[in-house]
Amino acid sequence: MSEVSRAKRKEKCENCTKQCNKKQADGGASPDPEREEEVNGQSEGSQQQLLLSACLSCEGCVSEQESLKISQQNLEEVEQVLELNKRCDASKHRVLVASVCPQSLPFFAVKFGVDVPEAAQRLCGFLKSIGVQFVLDTTLAAGFSILETQKEFIQRYRRRHHDSHALPLFTSSCPGWIRYAERVLGSLVTPHICTARSPQQIMGGLVKDFFSKQQKLSPEKLFHLVVAPCFDKKLEAVREEFYNSLMETRDVDCVLTSKEIYHLMEQRKVSLEELDSVPLDQVLGEADGALVRHDGRGSEGFLEHVFKHAAKELFGLDVQEVTYKTLRNRDFQEVTLERDGETLLQFAAVYGFRNIQTLVHRMRKGRVPYQLVEVLSCPGGCLSGRGQSEEAGRVDRALVQQMEEVYSSLPVRLPELNPALKVLYQDWLQGQDSLQTSKLLHTEYRNQTHSQPPHMQW
Repeated sequence: MSEVSRAKRKEKCENCTKQCNKKQADGGASPDPEREEEVNGQSEGSQQQLLLSACLSCEGCVSEQESLKISQQNLEEVEQVLELNKRCDASKHRVLVASVCPQSLPFFAVKFGVDVPEAAQRLCGFLKSIGVQFVLDTTLAAGFSILETQKEFIQRYRRRHHDSHALPLFTSSCPGWIRYAERVLGSLVTPHICTARSPQQIMGGLVKDFFSKQQKLSPEKLFHLVVAPCFDKKLEAVREEFYNSLMETRDVDCVLTSKEIYHLMEQRKVSLEELDSVPLDQVLGEADGALVRHDGRGSEGFLEHVFKHAAKELFGLDVQEVTYKTLRNRDFQEVTLERDGETLLQFAAVYGFRNIQTLVHRMRKGRVPYQLVEVLSCPGGCLSGRGQSEEAGRVDRALVQQMEEVYSSLPVRLPELNPALKVLYQDWLQGQDSLQTSKLLHTEYRNQTHSQPPHMQW
């Protein structure tokens, strides 16, 4: 790595560098997170707290090749494709498809001062006005991810007595958490990570495989843009397993955060009044296009969906409402299923790096009672993603609260009741238990601690 690159990385996240250097000076020993005093959910040393998102932003564990690929995920890349489409022969055009994460829509709803469905249509109108041909909602892909996670949990639960790595099961939708697990925690955690792909990457496969065939285009003719609340999604998009070497194309070509899209609107001096309300496109054409959300606190709701499904599938119990018990703070909560005084299931939601450290500390000591843990690197979950929740480097809590309110106003629909998923399981994947389902909806997470730079060891 060049000295210029090193200087640039240090400049990007000085606090992260200080923390890493401090740990190195202390002999690599990390403090016991459970022994730190908590005050209003914040540790006594919160002034020096190292958030996982901040840790990743310094790129100390990102290779030169990855860094180059990530640097290409920006507005300039998208505008270059748009400009080439204007200038080149039609036969060389790339069809732009934008997939919008449901957690990004509340950001635009608050910024526009409208409800989420209206914000989605105004955003769609803007994207189409600049040359995007199709705008899709990734809730469909999230439904696939939830259903596959449910299926995997049941399988792991049933083999728990003869497979020491079966439980606990850690969710896999957060790329920040996955990066930390693979590069730092390694074999302690990676066998426990759910193999279901994240909604973003399932959407990538859906667009580049099924949707491209519908449009009678080869995958490389599509430029797939994802609008997400999180910078770490850029890192996920460049993983090797999501690149088709035969077609020379990625499942997701570019990830832009909600704020990057909003800044593009500001650059073009686009006002809300100028934006047409355009309905989002549907993967299956005439399918129900009503915006819905999944159960949960503002993320994709993996914990709640798996909890209810497992209660019914394993114990024949119908759970209508999930009750959370706050432990250390609002970002470390657990839910329990009991019958006749016996604990049948115990799940946890663990958000934010400080709480993740606590979880890992307990796991090393063999004190994790949970069968499933929903892990997210951002405190507060996906709505608090750093690609939309920060102002001047600090989380705008008023904005996050407003986003939570408008997001919760959306109707909830179980993925099991989504007819589009049933159709796609058959028409795209040839059945729920097919090889195609395993290939396109699942991946593998590996121990990569051997490739971790020495100064990044924890």
